Amino acid sequence: MDKHAHLKKVIVDFKKLTPELLQLLVERYPDGYDDRNIISFKNAHNERIEAVEVLTEDTKYLIKISSKLAYTMENYEAEDYSDFAPDDPDAVVDTRPDDEIAED
Repeated sequence: MDKHAHLKKVIVDFKKLTPELLQLLVERYPDGYDDRNIISFKNAHNERIEAVEVLTEDTKYLIKISSKLAYTMENYEAEDYSDFAPDDPDAVVDTRPDDEIAED
């Protein structure tokens, strides 16, 4: 039985990632995530989704994985987000160099 079954479940795409969730991700996976941390499931459109899990007191967040997410986690600096509200989804942007973006 899932001990977190009572938690609200929220799927979060990179475009909706907030500074607060990014910080929780970096704290949960300080060395990055690997295949053991990835959860795969099908969404309502029967598309396969891969995500990593972050828990708060009342919510289980499933953060969709992408090269944008991996790069942002690797280059996370808390002060980069100090001018933003913790729940601002416009604060976290794709900052990869152009040559890495082409690889997506």
